[in-house]
Order: sequence, then C-alpha cells, then structure tokens
Amino acid sequence: LSSVDTTILGCRKSSVSNTHTSPTMSLPVFMTDFLDSSLEAIYSLQPYLEPTVVLVPDFVTEQIAALADAIGFDVPTCSFTLALFAGYPLGLIMAGLPYGPVRHFFSLLLGAFMLQLTTGVQWIHQLITSLVVYGMFLVLPRKVNRILVPVFLMSYCVLGHLHRQYINYLGWDLDFTGAQMVITQKLYMMAYNLYDGQVLAQGKEERASKKCKQFALEKVPDLLSFLGYTFCFSTVLAGPAYEFSTYQQACDGSLMLDSNGKPKGTPPSNFWPTLKPFLTSLLNMGVFVFVSTNFPLLDTIDPKNNTPVVLTEEFLANPWIYRYMYTWVGLIGIRQKYYFAWKNAEGSNNIWYAGFEGFDEKGNAKGFENANNMDIIAFETAPDTQTLTRQWNKKTSLWLTRYVYIRTGGSLIAVYSMSAFWHGFYPGYYMFFLSVPLMTFCDRIAKKRLSPYFPKGKWSFPYGIASIIATSFVVEYMITPFVFLAADRSWAVYKSNYFFGHILCVVFYIFVSTFVPKPKKKEA
Repeated sequence: LSSVDTTILGCRKSSVSNTHTSPTMSLPVFMTDFLDSSLEAIYSLQPYLEPTVVLVPDFVTEQIAALADAIGFDVPTCSFTLALFAGYPLGLIMAGLPYGPVRHFFSLLLGAFMLQLTTGVQWIHQLITSLVVYGMFLVLPRKVNRILVPVFLMSYCVLGHLHRQYINYLGWDLDFTGAQMVITQKLYMMAYNLYDGQVLAQGKEERASKKCKQFALEKVPDLLSFLGYTFCFSTVLAGPAYEFSTYQQACDGSLMLDSNGKPKGTPPSNFWPTLKPFLTSLLNMGVFVFVSTNFPLLDTIDPKNNTPVVLTEEFLANPWIYRYMYTWVGLIGIRQKYYFAWKNAEGSNNIWYAGFEGFDEKGNAKGFENANNMDIIAFETAPDTQTLTRQWNKKTSLWLTRYVYIRTGGSLIAVYSMSAFWHGFYPGYYMFFLSVPLMTFCDRIAKKRLSPYFPKGKWSFPYGIASIIATSFVVEYMITPFVFLAADRSWAVYKSNYFFGHILCVVFYIFVSTFVPKPKKKEA
C-alpha cells in the first residue's frame, strides 16, 4: 500500500505499510492483513470523493501554504487557526442576516467551507454522519433512536480513533476525528431531545426527560436547520457542542422575540462578551508558544519516535522537585492550546448572540454562557476533582451529565467509559481515567470528615487553600498519561515520580477514614 494516499481518513501522504515502525500498535499478522486490505478498499474511494471539495478556491490554499511557510507553521495548523479567527467576521455577517432559512444556509455553507479548508476530502465523514442520522430520525421510532443513534455515532468516532492509531501510532495529524467528536455530541444530544419531546408530550413520568425539558424537541427539524446546526461555522471545528434548541433560537429569532414578534427585552451589548474571550485566546496562544518552546515535555524534533524530554537520562538526573515542577509548567503550557480554541470559539458565537442565554420572565438579560466551554481560573484553582471536571470542556461535561449520567441512573462507570471511548484508545487515557476514582474518593471523605472542622469557602484558610494546592498537585501528576499516550511512556513517567499521587491518595484515604472521627450532627 505504499502508493496509497490516505488523505481520506487522515494520515496525509503516508502509507499503511510504512507506519508500522517503532512505536507501533502490536497486532497479530492476520489482523493487520485484514485491516490493510480493508483500508485499501476505503482509500480507493478517494478519487470519487475529491470532487466534493468545491468550496475552497486554489488561490486560498496557495496563500495559506505560503503564510504557513513564512511563519514556520505546518499547513493544517495554519489552516485551522485561520478558520477559527474567520469565525469573527463570519459571525458579524451572521448577526446581520435576517432570521430564518438564510441563517441556516449561511451556517451550513461556511461550516462546510471550514471543514474542507482544514481537513479536505475528510469533510465527507461529517456529511455522511449527518445524513445517516437524519435518515434514522425520519424512519425509526424515537425510543429506538435514543439507543441506535448513540451506538452509530460512537462506533463511527471509535473507528476513526482506531484508524488514526493504527496508521500513525503516537503521531499527530489534523484529521476528521476532532470535528467528528463534536458532531457526535450534537447528534447524540438531539436523539435524546427528540425522545424527551415525545415522552413529555405523552405525559409520561420520566425523571431524566423532565430534567432536560427545556431542550426537548417536539418534531424532527427540517433538513436545512438540521445541517445548519451540525455544520455550524462557529462550532464545527472546536465546539462548543451546545443544544440544538440553543442554535435554533439564535437563528429563528425566538431568542430575542416573543411569539408576537415583540422584543422580550433589551438585548445586552455583546462587545465585551466577544472581545474578552478573543483577547484571552490571544494570550493563551502566546503562553502556549512560550511554554512549549521553553518547557517541552516531548522531543521537539521527533516526538513520535524519540524519547520524551522528561524521560531522558539527562533530565532524570535532576532532583525530583525540579522534574516535577518542570512537568507542571509544561502541562500548563499544553492546556493553553485547548484554552485558545475554546475561548476563540466562544467569542465567535457571542458575536452573533448564539452564546446569549436570553431573558428571564421579567425581561432581564441572563448572560453569555451558552458558548462558554472553559472557565480557566476556576479550573486552575479547583478545590476538588468534581469542580475541576465541571470546569474543563464544560459542554462535554454537560453532555455526559445530561445524556449519560442521569440516563444510566447515575453510573460513574458509564460516564468514565463513554468519556474514554470518545477520546480514543491510547492506554494513557485509561490510565488517567482509572486513577480519577482515587481522587474522587479522597474528595468525598475529606468533605465528610475534615471540612466540617474548618471555615467554609473556597479561599478559606487553611482548608480551602490546602484543597486547591493538593488538587492541583495531585492532578498534574495523574494527568501526565494524557500527554504521553503510550502505556510504556505513561508508566515510566509515573515511575519517575515514584507513583506519589497514587500513594498519597491511598494513604490519605486510609488515614482520614481511620483516625478522623465523623463530625457530630448538630441538634435541631
């Protein structure tokens, strides 16, 4: 398969056969033969799909390539960054368009343009996913769709992750899987929105449906509205995956106008809600460039094959506290690229009021939280694991809460499993997710046994401050496998830190549960 261009599935100009170099996924020969032949059949479709990439003129790609070369970026990263920034002028245009189909068409067209600009022919995956799910919505019962649609979406997402790992293990390519993760959330939610709409219309008593009543849909939206949502230009690349009703209200005018066409209230200025996340994203970009340059965790020349910086003999010769603090700073730097994407997308949604929450019953404006996917300060100063997970990628957290946690009777196993599968199948993800319960158990027992003896408040002294420091101290250790991905690298990093995070959690739990008495209940 050395002559096969695998652009259709995400490993540009590389072959299946020449990617099985160290490091690799270890699979039996019969399985690799089957996978190689299957992938060759899929790749053979590429000539028939390339004509669908019609929205990006050649001169645009040429100019981006020249810009990328001038600033030292690779073309995919440059295209992705420019597409995110393009959300602002496009948002201005969207804000000036009349409510109704025009907005849906604009959202669809420009979203498809962004996908074709950043992933080329791979945009076809989002189109196929959308049309298949829409067909399921039209044909199958809603009770069935709430199961089959999530299964289809997660299967597609999982296969994308597995393909990427198979052909380019530990490598990095800007492929379709990022956008696929976003569309998976959107359509997963919509399957339950339609089910909830039916349940509520029939007057059935289902607790989960009642909790999500405000997002319920009475009928399947028309195809243009549906595609406008799935391909929405301000969310298609980096999210946030907010509810269909949020998008619909911003497009049909019901966010601002009542059923009689009269204003619900005075719209607040979106100037600062747009400018603040935009400026924050620029700061995040600057911090990322500085920290990743000065505190790299992986090898800067060949991160895939060379030993990570923090596992080299030279680095390991340093005192442990130096090594840990270096890793801590490096991880803060890595997070900045996520902050950049999420904050940038937040501003591009707020500029056309998709991020606006609307008005209360008295006509007072609520705020701009619909597109807020990250509260950076709250995350970096989280006093416990629960707060930390709620502040990181907030819309994903809401998706898992509304459509996994409460739909499975509060199963944390279902939540962690879904989150892990949604991210992919690198061992590092699972090493982290399996470590999270340790921190959660410590949080819970600390709240029950320790917190009653101290003043309340996040910034209270000493308990509040100690909780913030302890959470950050342990989480920065636990999260390292998310960066190193491979089992051997992740284990080596844990080992180089003497497994202190796991040991501290176990010791803390045993000590508090054994020696700290339960607080006496106050008499009424």
